[in-house]
Amino acid sequence: MKQCNAHILFTSLLLWGLFFVGLFFSNNVCAQKVYDFNATCIQAYQEVNKLKIAPATALIAKAKEQNPQNLVPVLLDAYTDFYVLFLLENPADYKVRFKNFERSIDALKNGPKNNPLYNYCLSNVYMHRAMVSFKFGHFWDAGWDIRRSYLLTAENHKKFPAFTGDDLLYGALQSIVGTVPKGYQWLTNMLGMRGSQKQGMALVANFANGTDVWAKLFSPESHFIYPYLLFHLQNEKDAALAFIKDKKLDLVNNHLHTWTAANLALNHKASATTKSIIENRNKSAEYVVLPFWDFELGCAKLYQLDLDGATSLLTKYTQNFKGNFYIKDALQKLSWANFLKGDMRAAEAARKQIFLRGGTDTDADKQALKEAKLGVWPNPLLLKARLLTDGGYTKEALAILQGKQQVFTSPADKLEYVYRIGRIYEDLGKETEAISFYKETIKLGANQTAYFAARAALQAGQILEKRGQKKEAILFYEQCLAMEEHSYKNSLDQRAKAGIARCK
Repeated sequence: MKQCNAHILFTSLLLWGLFFVGLFFSNNVCAQKVYDFNATCIQAYQEVNKLKIAPATALIAKAKEQNPQNLVPVLLDAYTDFYVLFLLENPADYKVRFKNFERSIDALKNGPKNNPLYNYCLSNVYMHRAMVSFKFGHFWDAGWDIRRSYLLTAENHKKFPAFTGDDLLYGALQSIVGTVPKGYQWLTNMLGMRGSQKQGMALVANFANGTDVWAKLFSPESHFIYPYLLFHLQNEKDAALAFIKDKKLDLVNNHLHTWTAANLALNHKASATTKSIIENRNKSAEYVVLPFWDFELGCAKLYQLDLDGATSLLTKYTQNFKGNFYIKDALQKLSWANFLKGDMRAAEAARKQIFLRGGTDTDADKQALKEAKLGVWPNPLLLKARLLTDGGYTKEALAILQGKQQVFTSPADKLEYVYRIGRIYEDLGKETEAISFYKETIKLGANQTAYFAARAALQAGQILEKRGQKKEAILFYEQCLAMEEHSYKNSLDQRAKAGIARCK
């Protein structure tokens, strides 16, 4: 009887053991993580890349309910955190959202490593966290996350050569690394990152114009990143704007593309186009509210010498934006608008705020602080000509300056006058005359801390490069790199390095 009972007990334990083993494996099978870009996830991805954060968040929650083992919603969560933190720079949001990146990374590390989307998802979240860290002044942390992202994309290219999904990020990193300005070279040297601008741009171009499943799926991002690289890294400004037009990007309902088109148009001296794009965007409450629109529109109106419109918008931007980027620049432009209006009390008040608010991580903000410290107001004629030129009103700018060289008596004004005339002639297509004035600018300003000589060298190099005179272009680019102490050192150096790379 005892043996029988023992047998029954043993059998029962065995069955219970088999039950629990089966349950364990069953749970493991059920808990297997997947990457499923299903219809809900695709819609959420599209919404978040239109900057419709609230609708995207609701769709992400729905996707999690549909399949808790799907890791794509985790990736999309990181997109929402990225856009909110990167675009708004609100310290209150940072305290709440930044830690979400680590949670997303931990969750994504549970995915199957034999899938190329494992590295893809992690590399994107690391890059998003890096860009946010950079915005909030945590450069060391940003550097290590960029390295992590870079290594993951590089590994994917070796392990999964047929997977094109990360060509956009890998290509962009490859392109940018080789042209990092002097002020940040310590970062890439320390991290051991190397790149090829030519190979990187080829990857990005193929992806942005591609037709495979990944190129189509991630087109909202490629159609945002590629024009910027074309414009700033390749100096193919017309091609960048043509790409936006040829792709028929939705500049009304997709605010990411609205931003791209408005910003690049403003940088291409097409302020009227910028004004039209911003004013005609969809103003639904579904979109994240961006102070950026006030800043860009304020700049566009200032470049048209619409001083009342500019002061209203720039004041609104400086009051509503909680971050540091371009605050000093906006305050300087606000001070200029009031100065040209003759309201010196408001002009002085705005200038004083330059010392108190914003950061100096951008060259424009550095320049604003530098000029504020001088305590000297610009020559009104030169300032008007500068603003009109920046807005694309070249003939009007020339009319203000033409025949008035004798009016400018100080060395600083003489230098700026020669530089402004050079820029105007270049914009009018008179490149030979422009180069002549750029050479004079370099001669007068090579040993000054103003940025005019360095920018003149860059512009002359770009003209000669376009003409096919690459050796001569390199000489001007090298002159640009050799000039120190000016406020636009990092951005001008990066563009000069990119020019040398293209010419070689």
